[in-house]
Amino acid sequence: MERVSELVKQQLGEVLQELSLTDCGLVTVTSATISPDLKDGRIYVSVIGTDKQKANAISMLELRHGHIQHELATRIILKYTPRLKFILDETESHAQRIETLLAELNPPKSDE
Repeated sequence: MERVSELVKQQLGEVLQELSLTDCGLVTVTSATISPDLKDGRIYVSVIGTDKQKANAISMLELRHGHIQHELATRIILKYTPRLKFILDETESHAQRIETLLAELNPPKSDE
């Protein structure tokens, strides 16, 4: 299942590069989780941009879901093509927020 998930992640990354996602920031597939029966897939995407661009990216992916699903089916031959669900991956922004808070708690000491 890990190999299938990694293959789906790689191929979806290529499909998203080919799409013209205007006003969506920089969209990257961070991970894919495919169910054992190959019928469902959760695709985690990271979007570098404003909150509006993040919302636009998810809605554009959902809008173009059929085309993305079709492209995936032509690139990967599986018993079933997983039904994709796009989820915004905010792990990176949470990590940056934690680093900022930690930096505020421990300001750099000046040599006096």
